[in-house]
Amino acid sequence: MIVVTGATGNVGRTLVQTLAAAGEQVTAVSRGTEPALPDGVRHQQADLTQPETLAPAFAGATALFLHDTGTSAHLMDPRAILELAKSAGIQRVVQLSSQGVATRPESASHGQLGRSFEEAVRASGLEWTILRPGAFASNAYAWVESARSQRTVAAPFGDIGLPVIDPSDIAEVAAAALRQDGHAGQIYTLTGPALSTPRQRADDLGAALGEPVRFVEQTRAEAHAQMVQFMPEPVVETTLTIIGAPTPAEQQISPDVERVLGRAPHSFADWARRNIVAFK
Repeated sequence: MIVVTGATGNVGRTLVQTLAAAGEQVTAVSRGTEPALPDGVRHQQADLTQPETLAPAFAGATALFLHDTGTSAHLMDPRAILELAKSAGIQRVVQLSSQGVATRPESASHGQLGRSFEEAVRASGLEWTILRPGAFASNAYAWVESARSQRTVAAPFGDIGLPVIDPSDIAEVAAAALRQDGHAGQIYTLTGPALSTPRQRADDLGAALGEPVRFVEQTRAEAHAQMVQFMPEPVVETTLTIIGAPTPAEQQISPDVERVLGRAPHSFADWARRNIVAFK
């Protein structure tokens, strides 16, 4: 049995589907009511900020996908979660971390919090693998409303590229690490195959839609005012710094997706074509 936390997220949802299609027994954990799941997948409602609620999900499991990102991550106690997992008989954990642990170690939101989770995972006594993705292609969902209504998208730093990663690639790497030997003690940096700028991503959406999508470049202040409505201030500041002044490491193309999966990672254009219904 493999337990997937964050089962309704962009990575977790695809991971559940991937594992189920491979014939694995899966328990999907989420805080909300039961989502739509593949046949045979068990749902368990639980809250990662309350480790005791995870006990029913962990019963009989041998592997755990630990999703430690999100607005409540600072309220989680990873050591308590991992101790509970180990006592339940779980032997393997794959943690979804962040590239920011390595590239922004001074950041409370991107580096310090993630590092505390990684340290707990490495000290857990379980067989562990850590995934450090960069920026997600699915962040483009923030453009859905304006793309639908006006065929316009807005973002700052229109010509600065990052190798955004398709969440489905993260899910496939996670599935490999959960199911296969040979990944213990590995830290994988996960990126897309090429740098992609916001302006290029707007063009990719237009190509997938079959009609142009106009790109409007925001100032940093305009983007900040918009983002702070749904993200904590420190997260907004660090995010804007990353997308506006990325380090060489944050722009580097990692070979790890291809190393694990035996194929190149998907491009943003691939992601757009597969998810374009959301923008119509």
